[in-house]
Amino acid sequence: MAQAVALDLDPIEARPQLIAGEQSFNAITEAVALPVEWKPPLGWWIALALSSSLLGLFGISIAYLFWEGTGIWGLNNPIFWAFDITNFVFWVGIGHAGTLISAILFLFRQKWRTSINRAAEAMTIFAVMCALSFPGIHVGRPWLPYYMFPIPNQMGMWPQFRSPLIWDFFAVSIYGTVSLLFWYVGLIPDLATIRDRAKTRVRQLAYGFFALGWRGSNRHWQNYERAYLILAGLATPLVLSVHSVVSFDFATAQLPGWHTTIFPPYFVAGAIFSGFAMVMTLMLICRVVFGLRHIIQPLHLDRMAKIMLLTGTIVGYAYGTEFFIAWYGQNDYELFAFVNRATGPYAWAYWTMVGCNVLSPQVFWFKKARTCIPLLFVISIFINIGMWFERFVIITTSLHRDFLPSSWDYFRPTFWDLSTFVGSFGLFLTMFCLFVRFLPMVAMAEVKAILPIANPHHHAPAKTH
Repeated sequence: MAQAVALDLDPIEARPQLIAGEQSFNAITEAVALPVEWKPPLGWWIALALSSSLLGLFGISIAYLFWEGTGIWGLNNPIFWAFDITNFVFWVGIGHAGTLISAILFLFRQKWRTSINRAAEAMTIFAVMCALSFPGIHVGRPWLPYYMFPIPNQMGMWPQFRSPLIWDFFAVSIYGTVSLLFWYVGLIPDLATIRDRAKTRVRQLAYGFFALGWRGSNRHWQNYERAYLILAGLATPLVLSVHSVVSFDFATAQLPGWHTTIFPPYFVAGAIFSGFAMVMTLMLICRVVFGLRHIIQPLHLDRMAKIMLLTGTIVGYAYGTEFFIAWYGQNDYELFAFVNRATGPYAWAYWTMVGCNVLSPQVFWFKKARTCIPLLFVISIFINIGMWFERFVIITTSLHRDFLPSSWDYFRPTFWDLSTFVGSFGLFLTMFCLFVRFLPMVAMAEVKAILPIANPHHHAPAKTH
């Protein structure tokens, strides 16, 4: 492998210097393509085995749910939603960072996105797969979800288009479709690179089929850039609309704790927050395991940490605004719902959420914290834990104490609640393991395009003696 130094991709802050033999297109190709071409190491097999085991647990949990019904979960009379919709909102949020990094930052010509956008886009696809499974299974009967489709049926019934769950189905499925197209179009030049390097006929045919005959001609690049730009424009409004629609599951209800207009922007900020945390977690692992330190640099980690600091602060502001509006509105039921969150039976979940989402990202005010790899990894894990608890707190604490004290109850998850949640990580991680094994995890063509050597107007600085 050609030796490569750190590729400081920001022309203002980093000012890359070309050093002959150290920074080249070949170094990037070798670093990204070799994990696809190597024989899988033992660590990859262990990771795949563990994630596949969790995926099997997910399948067993769903099969038993279909056999027995939702009684296997810890649901009770006031708490008719719990882990199922909590997991749905959590996974939709995880998928937001991929589209934000790929589409919005692309439109704003943020070049630092190129080292992380491919993995973030893949993460979006896999998270949407996990999210879409929960609306289908939360009713507990596999023959009922087809009611969500606007198709003729034997009872002459149409979906209830005033139901936010129907809005979820259309919003998330459209988001997943556009994200998949966006991801695939960006893959085409790199698939052609892997095709040209393939040493077996099977690999040549497989990668060649999906490369769509790419030869890197001027016409191919023009069509590629036009298609990529159009898909980026289509995906950008979806970043804002999808999680806004998901928030309508709650905001359009009349239940205290749900009926609030701050939910759409609050949910979008939280989705970007949790999505970037998951990207950080996965990319730090890939950076170490696959030796991508010269591609995923402290510059990228620093900027992702800044975005997490910003969105975490917005989320903290939303928490405070909810309490203020509950007090200012002088609605006894609304005020009770929020005071109960902080001091009631689920106070442990609420303060876990606040600690992970509001307090832990504050260390990113310091530059050393934004470039400290172990600290970034730990904080990203905390943020994802906190964002799951945020969805749990919103759903469960608003339901467990209703208007009538006689109907109050406490939700305790069963083994099948936990196995379904943990199993969904099996689906996500299994897909990610297959992704890093068979596809380039970094957009080689985009990283090469922003190197100074790729700029025909660039001139290397004159040597001084």
